Amino acid sequence: MDNLNAITDGIRAAFVAKNGARDEAINRSRELIRHCAEGIRAIHRREWEKAAEKLERARSGAEELRNGISEYPDLYAAGYTQDALKEVVEAHCTHAIVRGLALPTPDALTVENDTYLNGLAEAATELRRFILDILRREDADTNEAERLLGAMDDIYDQLVTFDFPDAITGGLRRQTDIVRGVLERTRGDLTTTLQQQRLQAALRRAENLIDP
Repeated sequence: MDNLNAITDGIRAAFVAKNGARDEAINRSRELIRHCAEGIRAIHRREWEKAAEKLERARSGAEELRNGISEYPDLYAAGYTQDALKEVVEAHCTHAIVRGLALPTPDALTVENDTYLNGLAEAATELRRFILDILRREDADTNEAERLLGAMDDIYDQLVTFDFPDAITGGLRRQTDIVRGVLERTRGDLTTTLQQQRLQAALRRAENLIDP
């Protein structure tokens, strides 16, 4: 029993260090999510320079987050850490799809496969807002809207093939169901807009035939 104090002091010191790393990871996760949200906002506004700046800050912030908990695998696997990294995936994938660029890979973003797929799913749902913004304009570029809808469709078609337990995919099945619902609503909105455009074009042609 002579070494009891030494043992418990060592354990206490380890806990103090881990708790400090945990608190720092939570703070960094919140900051990372904020940078990603600001990046997506800039993408919606087509402020490409600002978006690129925020995405780069998110990438470096993710690296800082990982480095801070590199000695604690359980903190890396914690929900707040993976949720923040998922937001990084969402922001970068949304940017790539909207700009017509190649998607970043899980390795390029240094994230786990399940985190990547869930982030990609959220990027797909984010595209609905872009499409609706396009359709609200009087001179709606339906070709661009159809391209983004096609990207949503392609992502869903891939996600639905991952028939694995939630413990492996990080709850991907539920996220895939959400993508399906958003996709169906968006397809309906785009179809309605296209029908209205065709009807308006037909009415204009009819008016031109009637007018002397």
